[in-house]
Amino acid sequence: MTTIQLLTNINAPTEVVFDLSRSVDLHIESTRQTGEKAVAGKTTGLMELGECVTWRAKHFGITQNLTSRITEMDRPNFFVDEMEKGIFKSFKHTHRFKPIATGTLMEDVFEYKSPLGFLGKLADVIFLKNYMQRLLEIRNETIRVHAEAISVKVSNAE
Repeated sequence: MTTIQLLTNINAPTEVVFDLSRSVDLHIESTRQTGEKAVAGKTTGLMELGECVTWRAKHFGITQNLTSRITEMDRPNFFVDEMEKGIFKSFKHTHRFKPIATGTLMEDVFEYKSPLGFLGKLADVIFLKNYMQRLLEIRNETIRVHAEAISVKVSNAE
């Protein structure tokens, strides 16, 4: 199993960061480079416990579908989404949110098993882990930018 862990400091309230992190619409915006779309299940709005979404995107020149479900949630502290169908053998993405003096510390722990046995492990070492980490970093930057913009608007309105 491969694990990617990311920590992102966001100057915004934990509730705002939590909600943006489970937004189907913001996820689509953060994956523009792959043309990702929600094609089944929850296709817009905020994901809730037990809900699933099927994503369609192009990775490495191949159009793929992946279905994930929210399997655990404690708003605004954490949620977990896990793959039900897709190219990976499995994946589990744990999202944690901790209030800090400057806003929120967002932690992602993305654990996955590559397909194709030895070839999948080789691909993981050569390019897949870096590719997946970059997708998560782009996603987190999108969440950060939106959350901080919302916080500025709220502060200016007060």
